[in-house]
Order: sequence, then structure tokens, then C-alpha cells
Amino acid sequence: MATPECGSLVAALEAAGARLVVVASGGGATAIARLVATPGASAVVIEAAVPYAREAVDRLLGGPQETYCSARTARRLAMAAWQRARDLGAPAERAVGAAVSAALVSREPKRGEHRVCVAVQTLAATATATLVLEKLARSRAEEEEVAAALVLDALAAECGHASGIAAGLLRAGEEVRQERVEAPAEWRSLVAGTSRVTSGSAARRGEPRPEALVFPGSFDPLHEGHRLMARIAAEIAERPVEWELSVTNVDKPALDYAEIRDRTAQFTGPDGRAEPVWLTRAPTFLEKLAVFPRGTFAMGADTYERLGDPRYYGGSAAAAAAAVATIAREARGLIVFGRAQAGEFREPARLEAPAALRDVTYFVSQREFRLDISSTDLRRAARADRGD
Repeated sequence: MATPECGSLVAALEAAGARLVVVASGGGATAIARLVATPGASAVVIEAAVPYAREAVDRLLGGPQETYCSARTARRLAMAAWQRARDLGAPAERAVGAAVSAALVSREPKRGEHRVCVAVQTLAATATATLVLEKLARSRAEEEEVAAALVLDALAAECGHASGIAAGLLRAGEEVRQERVEAPAEWRSLVAGTSRVTSGSAARRGEPRPEALVFPGSFDPLHEGHRLMARIAAEIAERPVEWELSVTNVDKPALDYAEIRDRTAQFTGPDGRAEPVWLTRAPTFLEKLAVFPRGTFAMGADTYERLGDPRYYGGSAAAAAAAVATIAREARGLIVFGRAQAGEFREPARLEAPAALRDVTYFVSQREFRLDISSTDLRRAARADRGD
């Protein structure tokens, strides 16, 4: 059912030239119904989706999520929505992705909080609004109304339209926590696809230098294992490491601006100085080679095995062989570290790899490096510390 508030919101979005994709998971889908029931919505709303089951969310986001109701998951859903708007023809500066991830009243009482997390992604910024609801104070329908109101308010804020629908629905002690991360021009160019590399710190500017020692990764989070690998790689290659973080991924949404900010902030040395880190649009190794010509690359055993595996080239053995030939010809070298998997440490020298790759690879022995650290375990511990 359309409301006067939705009518003015749709008009404001249309005036701003917005082309919108909305995703609702776990709650907040009433916002979609209200938007599409509003006259003129077809000029604004391109598509709406309700990936309700966890399996549907996993498919949209490229894999299982560690938590399904959080600001981080809402941001990922919003970025997936923004990219979908782009896929459907929206110009980068007009595309808007909105998402809500909610944990509301259910048949069985929830042990955790009742929570609503909303995110809006544009080329300019990543914005989030998070609300913890007073438990057992509302019906499911009433909590759904609050979730929908938060979505509409967040969209209104992004087009400069005063709203405040949710404010009238809050109970004493409830507070909407908001965050907005404005992207510098360099990040916008990367996300829009008009550039392929930019510096992520003041430690290095301009374009990457040929023959750099590059350590690519997601660094979620950066941990002591990565640090030790970087020190060993620097000794082997006789040059300092330059970190690389791709904002795009082969089968997952791009990193949002809050994620880019948080991950690049990790690259600070013991002396407090910023370390050289590159932000790229280079999710595959062949694309990294194009960004870092004649580079030496440090990597873990799992990444190394993927370099020549046909599964990562559409199942084509010919494409995998061609990729291996390119890597062997254009990379100055590969430095490969073992890792623990299923309780067993995998010595990198024992990995199966094409001869051409082995010819350009330095395998770091277990004696030189072994540190069994799990990024997943570190993220779980961090969430526990925050009470997520």
C-alpha cells in the first residue's frame, strides 16, 4: 500500500536520477511493497529481490556468511544490489543499491537481539543504519514496520530528502546508529571500473613500479602470519613488500567503502608509518600481472594450486595451460608458503604444479615458515569481543 511518504520519496529519487535495486533479507520487504505500489516507481525501481533463506543469501553473496544479520552483511547486499543496477544499465553515478538484513520476531524465541541493519550503496558513499529493537516489545508485523521505515529513511537520506518515518516508531531507549563513508575520487573510479589501480596509502603514489614484490590478498583481517610471510618474502626477493587488495572479486560483490577503509587502515608498520598498499580491480592472477609488470608475487599454497587448475578457467585445460605459460613468462618469480589445512600442514614443495610454474617458484619450507592462523577464527573472535 502506497503512503504519502513514499510518494514524496519516489519523487525525490526520480529528481535525483536514481536507478534503484532493493534487496530485503529476513525482514523489511514491506519497504519494497510500498515503493512499487507508489505511482511513478517504475521510473526509479529497476528490480527488487527477497533472498529470504540463507541459501539464497549465500548464492547472492558468493558463499556462506559468518553472520546473516549485521551491518557488514547489509553492506554486502547493498553492493550486490548496486552492481545489479549497473548490470541492468544504470550509469555508475545514478545506480543505487539498498539492502536490509533483519532478525525479527519468529515462531521460536530468539536467543540473540532483534536487530535491523540497513545499507545504501552509491558511487559516492556507503551508508548504514543499525537498530537494536527492544525485545518482546512488538509483534512481528510491528517490527516489520520499523524495518521498512528504516529502509525508506535511508533512501531518503541519500537523495537529500527529509524523512524520519522510523523516528515515530521507536521506543524509549532505542537509537538508530548511523555511519556514512564518503569515497575519495580514486575509490570511485575503481568501483566504477574507469581505473584499475590506485594507491591505498600515502606510502606509495602514482603507478606501481615494474619488478615490485607484491603480496596480494583479502587481508580480512591482516594478521601476524601475513606479516611473517612478508618479512620472509622480502629477504628472499631483496626488496620490500607492497601489499595488494583487489576491490573486485570473481564471484562475490565488490568491497564497499567501509570495507576498503577498514582493510587499508591495517597496513601500518611498527613505527606507525603507512605501508605501501595498492587497491586494484584485478581479481585474477593474470589481471594482477598486467597491473604489476615483471612482479614477484608472494602467496599461500591454496592460491598457488589455483594458478594451474582448469576449474578456475571454466574447466578448460587449454585455458589453464595458456595461463600457466603467461605466468611463467611474465612473472619475475613466485614465492609460495605452506599452510595448515584439515589439521595437516601442506609443504609447498610437495604441491602438484605444472613444471613451467615450478621453474619460477621459490618454495618456502616448513622450517622457514609455519604459523597456523585462521582468518575465519580471528573474525569470530572479533565478533565475540564486540558482542555480535
